Amino acid sequence: MTQNAQPAGAGKAPAAVSGATSDAAQGLTIVARSQGQLVRRRFFRHRGALAGMILLVLVVGLAVSSIGAGPVPGWWDKDPTSTGAVTGGGDPTLSVLPGFLGGGGVHLGEHPFGQDNIGRDYFALTMRGTQISLVIAIIVGLVATFVGTVIGATAGYFRGRTESVLMRTTDVVIAVPTLLLAGLIGVIIADKGIFLFALFLGLCLWTQIARLVRGEVLALREKEFVEAARSVGTPSARIIFKHILPNTVGIIIVSATLMIASAVLLESSLSFLNLGVQPPDTSLGRLITDYRTALTVRPWLFYWPGAFIIVIALSVNFIGDGLRDAFDPRQTRVRD
Repeated sequence: MTQNAQPAGAGKAPAAVSGATSDAAQGLTIVARSQGQLVRRRFFRHRGALAGMILLVLVVGLAVSSIGAGPVPGWWDKDPTSTGAVTGGGDPTLSVLPGFLGGGGVHLGEHPFGQDNIGRDYFALTMRGTQISLVIAIIVGLVATFVGTVIGATAGYFRGRTESVLMRTTDVVIAVPTLLLAGLIGVIIADKGIFLFALFLGLCLWTQIARLVRGEVLALREKEFVEAARSVGTPSARIIFKHILPNTVGIIIVSATLMIASAVLLESSLSFLNLGVQPPDTSLGRLITDYRTALTVRPWLFYWPGAFIIVIALSVNFIGDGLRDAFDPRQTRVRD
């Protein structure tokens, strides 16, 4: 009788085997991947993020390659500052013909976006405005992300009086309407150049990132790996930048991406109020301001920069949504 006894737990083996074969029967394969591989895989499987990235690349490529950037010339033969005779009433010459017609396709013509009142090519003007708006948005995003990350990480790690001072300062900045604060900065330094203007504009938008980073650091500072670093005498700055912030990179990247979209809209709003980019420079918001009175007679002078603002803001927001889903730690399995 004792020779026929089964070892303890032997009866559970078929269930385990059955559970293991059920995933195979469903056609599922679990592949071990690093965190970076998982993030890239999730991002490139996000249709909205891919569409946004393609749109943004097309806009940036068109703006840079058409009129050039700095010493690099573009393929478009007209300059945004050159004036000339207004031909055809300044109407756009861009046309899109179906393929079944003779000579079907996209035809740019002499002035695809039309001309303004003094004969400047509006396509070149719009591309120049797109370049300036993108430069301002990127600088604002970088400055706001850096300032917000440093303040949020410092407040969350050190706590006490340091946290109280930094977060009360954050509350004061939040209490002031962003457009009002940015407009005040625009009145003071808008004529000092776009780089200085963008730098100070970034100092208006760091508060949201600071709060998000502080919340993440508050949770991470109590983890075992942080306690281990403290126990061996690691300096606080090294713990923050080498151990804590790398674990918050997901929320920082997502916030920075969405901040760029907000910066595009904020710059356009300030330029529309004549508090942003000043002549002879131009931007998409500046173009809308300059030609808002032409909306009823020559609406394309208003629609083209408005369309580029919408495309840039939507594409960056779609990319931000894709990054947020890609960095979601609750997604632990990827199906092949």
